[in-house]
Amino acid sequence: MAGRYAGGQRTSARAQQQRIAQRLGWFSVGMGLAQLIAPRTVCRLVGMPAVPTFMRICGLRELACGIGILTQPDRTPWLQARIAGDAMDFVALAASAAASGANGRRVALAMAAVGGVSALDAYCSRSLAEAEARVPRHDTDTIAVNRPVEELYRYWREFQNLPRIMPHIESVQPLGDDVFHWVALGPAGTRLEWDSEVIDDKPNERLAWRSLEGSDVFNAGSVRFDPAPAGQGTYVTVELLYEPPAGRITDTVAKLFGRDAGQQVRADLHAFKMLMETGEIVTTEGQSSGSPGALRSAQTLRTPK
Repeated sequence: MAGRYAGGQRTSARAQQQRIAQRLGWFSVGMGLAQLIAPRTVCRLVGMPAVPTFMRICGLRELACGIGILTQPDRTPWLQARIAGDAMDFVALAASAAASGANGRRVALAMAAVGGVSALDAYCSRSLAEAEARVPRHDTDTIAVNRPVEELYRYWREFQNLPRIMPHIESVQPLGDDVFHWVALGPAGTRLEWDSEVIDDKPNERLAWRSLEGSDVFNAGSVRFDPAPAGQGTYVTVELLYEPPAGRITDTVAKLFGRDAGQQVRADLHAFKMLMETGEIVTTEGQSSGSPGALRSAQTLRTPK
């Protein structure tokens, strides 16, 4: 219940940041159009001497940022571009204050407005980046393995085998009652540990697991085994769901399960296929460019009894 409440709060906060970003996007579009269509009028309103070419350049920048914020899924880079543009505007206004024909009072008011908008841009950019980082990730992939369903299920059911096909997992140790302790390798030698439990086990069909309540990172996964037509082996489908935590380990988790998690799932499945079909996993790790590849695992395939 508490987890669902916290998840609802995070969703609400993200939606709020998205609304603020959208308003900033429309503000950019409106300001950009005004600067492009009536640059002299805008110069007069902010107290600057008439510099229409410079104002039109600023308008193009504002318009590009606004369109990016309104149309792109990841709005953070465009908000950061607005922050850089705000800094340029502030410098330009400060420089124009001493110029002939400048209206000092209007320039000061414009600088105050730019400072306020810049603070809102920075707040929205930071908050939206944090909110986006905590959006649950879901990845899935399927591969055909030329081995019987029963053999593949038995191998996967022994979770201690998984580090052999998942290089980012250091170890999986059973704790009893279908609970397992996982140790994952992160960047720069960091480690992440959690406990998980098996929540669904249909022999030769499906396995599913999830982290226990209170873990530093919520993650869940499943693997499904479907016989391929005409006895051509088995379709193995893996699904991964994770929600990154707040705090220092967010980057570590993102490296393990983040935006590249889909590629990681595919790589793990290909390693599983090679190991089950040939008894070894061939990679190019440690080899010079163009070399035929090395054995990451030269062990003979042994499926659990």
